[in-house]
Amino acid sequence: MVAEQPINLSIINESLQKVAKGTGIIFVGTIAGLTLGFLQRVLIARYYTQEEYGVFSLAFVLFNIFAILATLGLQEGTARQIAYYRGKKDMKKVRDITISAIEISLVASIIFSLILFLTSNIISIKIFHEEKLNATLKILSISLPFFVLILIFTAIFRGFNEVKPKVYFHDISRNVTFILFLIIVIWLGLPFLGVIYALLLSIVISCGIFAAYILNRDFFLFLKNNENSYDSTKRELLFFSLPLIIAIMLNLIMSWTDTLMLGYFEVSNIVGLYNAAVPLARLIPTALSSAAFLYTPIVSQLYSMNLIKEMRRIYQVLTKWVFSATIPIFSILFLFPRFVLNFLFGINYVSAELALRILSIGFMFHTFLGLNGLTLMVLGKTKFLMLTSFVAAITNVVLDTILIPIYSIEGAAIASLSAYCMANILNSTKLYQLSKIHPFTWNYLKPIGISIVLLASIYIFASHFKVELWMLPVLLFIFLLSYFVLLLLTKSFDREDIEMFLAIEKSIGIDFGIVRKLLGKFV
Repeated sequence: MVAEQPINLSIINESLQKVAKGTGIIFVGTIAGLTLGFLQRVLIARYYTQEEYGVFSLAFVLFNIFAILATLGLQEGTARQIAYYRGKKDMKKVRDITISAIEISLVASIIFSLILFLTSNIISIKIFHEEKLNATLKILSISLPFFVLILIFTAIFRGFNEVKPKVYFHDISRNVTFILFLIIVIWLGLPFLGVIYALLLSIVISCGIFAAYILNRDFFLFLKNNENSYDSTKRELLFFSLPLIIAIMLNLIMSWTDTLMLGYFEVSNIVGLYNAAVPLARLIPTALSSAAFLYTPIVSQLYSMNLIKEMRRIYQVLTKWVFSATIPIFSILFLFPRFVLNFLFGINYVSAELALRILSIGFMFHTFLGLNGLTLMVLGKTKFLMLTSFVAAITNVVLDTILIPIYSIEGAAIASLSAYCMANILNSTKLYQLSKIHPFTWNYLKPIGISIVLLASIYIFASHFKVELWMLPVLLFIFLLSYFVLLLLTKSFDREDIEMFLAIEKSIGIDFGIVRKLLGKFV
């Protein structure tokens, strides 16, 4: 009988440190991108009508749907396949995958750009009964190939464990450029279509800067060295990625169907109202998506070496960290949605508070179970992901059809909550069946219990006393301090937590020596 191989702690610590360093950079970039995105939406909401803001929201949803379709699943598949073959030391395969991804996505994006341009009138008039949407979609269709190339370039660098290009060009450059053009449009008093032209220019310019960045790196020489046929690699990449595009598309339907169905059943100002709550709720999984960026390529390399136990432990430690990092934003949005909506969007949007609270629960549940879908993708179970996404999307559409006519935006929020919970339960169950990977350790359950008690305490306090805006930072500080102290007292930290803390400390260049020593005493 062959003895079972012990778990390799050095691989776990090294992988967690890489993820932690990358997550810190991606988190900063993501927050910057989201903040800039919020600023864009606030500017549009405040300087244009609620109807025009609703049109912008609808157009943005449709544009993203076409963009994701045009990637053919390569946005995720490329990163996984590059990392997988890097783990096997097959650099010829890595090179072929890289070039194949660029060529396929470029052709597909041009085709989908033409489809969006030619069908914009049908989509606008026949489906959404919104004439202003027609010109908006035609303008945005021009930028589609450029936006898709940004996504594919980012995926390629992701496969090589490089995070900075994503922050530079996807998160910051594109959003800063849009805001600058948007300010000019508002200052000149241009009509609503000026906003759409500003978005078009920002995408084209960012893609051009990204391409110039690639041409000025050794990475470009790596691509030019390809001399052999790679048709078989194209087929392999497509066969792996196509189920992903269906899954991603279905997830988009699940994410955006509320907006589309509200656009069908309600008027544009209701769509605008709901889209004040949705981007706020999507802040909740920011830490999770930041960790996911490097998690996929690093765990793909481990899987290529059959290190399942190490993958399991990384999953558990990372999920606990992400959950703890997410608690502050969830507590604010769930407990004080009215304050947040009024502060960011104005008094006209506070009626979306219940919808925001419901959506916050759904996104927090996704964070609570961890990166189950991406781990299934790493294991090659793309067809199962497609199936679960289909079930969740159908659930969302059916519930939207039933609930929106009765409960309006609250019905849409309940539909999304139900769909997100269903998808995550199915994915987590399958992941456990295949690999015994799950997030639940005793040191993870304790922070969950602590957070529930603290949230309930603040909710009871807020229900009995009038809470002013200035009190929110104070309550948040008390919550975080109590949370940290209780984690220490219940000894909810692991050795791997300290390793991750060291990695984060190095990445941001700040000495947390006192905190580090304190953690060491309570492990």
